[in-house]
Amino acid sequence: MEKYALLALLEAKPGKEQELEDFLKSAQPLAAAEPETVRWYAFRLGPAKFGIFDTFNTEDGRNAHLTGEIAKALFAKAEELLAVSPQVEKLDILASK
Repeated sequence: MEKYALLALLEAKPGKEQELEDFLKSAQPLAAAEPETVRWYAFRLGPAKFGIFDTFNTEDGRNAHLTGEIAKALFAKAEELLAVSPQVEKLDILASK
């Protein structure tokens, strides 16, 4: 069972919702290339609210993801796409199915 996770909440600038959605979809191959990222999900919460949830077996894997290609790309586009800075939370998984 994975023990570590990240939750990133994102809010698109007005008029940038589709661009943010497209960016998140395009990040999937980058996540697939990360050997320590067990699961990676990009999702939509509402018209302008999006998120990323991913899981890891180790703290090192989680930290590697935080400095990986997806994080670099997201922060490079943050000013252009996001209304506010991404809210990123480190989670410890207690149970799963």
